[in-house]
Amino acid sequence: MNVPTQSAASGASTMECIRTELQRQFQPDYLDIVDDGAKHIGHAHEGSGHFTVTITARAFSGQSRLQRHRMVFNALEKLLAGEIHALSIKAHAPEDAVSV
Repeated sequence: MNVPTQSAASGASTMECIRTELQRQFQPDYLDIVDDGAKHIGHAHEGSGHFTVTITARAFSGQSRLQRHRMVFNALEKLLAGEIHALSIKAHAPEDAVSV
């Protein structure tokens, strides 16, 4: 069952909350969010809270892969405390050679 989780405060889906927060923090050139919940049937938090984020933003220029991931985790800190169970991050700077 792949049902978007709801944010208690706003009623928005977790995916919408992720999108809003990342757009606000990074003004990305590219942003794709995939709900991977269906891949985790039978695991903890089955069907919810598993996401892959692919983001390209100028804010990542000159940052290491670890620093980029920390920036995304910091931006999503409140969601990671409850609504996001697992998060895969592909964070790129515009100058990176990327095949998305």
